[in-house]
Amino acid sequence: MNSLQEYFEIETRLFSRIPFERVDRLIALLERARTEGQRIFLFGNGGSAATASHFACDLGKGTVRAAVPRFKVIALNDNMATFSAYANDQGYESVFAEPLISLAERGDIAIAFSGSGNSPNVLRAMQAAQARGLMTVGFTGFQGGKLKDCVELEINVPSDLMAQIEDVHLALTHAVCEMLKISHQ
Repeated sequence: MNSLQEYFEIETRLFSRIPFERVDRLIALLERARTEGQRIFLFGNGGSAATASHFACDLGKGTVRAAVPRFKVIALNDNMATFSAYANDQGYESVFAEPLISLAERGDIAIAFSGSGNSPNVLRAMQAAQARGLMTVGFTGFQGGKLKDCVELEINVPSDLMAQIEDVHLALTHAVCEMLKISHQ
């Protein structure tokens, strides 16, 4: 890639390869969670943690409408005290799984953001989520990594450029929130 224009041309092509029927399924899952009072747990590492936090904010505040139930949403990477306690005492692989075991109930939703799809702490969290009866969703890049086989719904950005994977993940979360707002106008 040699120019800014080329960067965005590649990104535009990536959007054309997104399985939008899967994004529509995610919107339906989130809408059900909102109306039935289920919790949504979001998590990721690095830039993916930032996307998880951003999505939690947009779901928790950006979709608020009068007379419409609010989302019960938690970004597991946002509580640094809990995060670092588990990392220090039980290992980094447990930082998302342990809070899920404490907080999640059958029917809740776990959504992971992982460009590689191979982060051990994300994979362990999905195993814990499945054991507790949560619906599991993974936003991935590359070829989906191991995460694609650990989730019920995968939304893959087929790229090997992490920055563009993260760009598209964040844009998709914005689009999801916009669709959730429109559904209650």
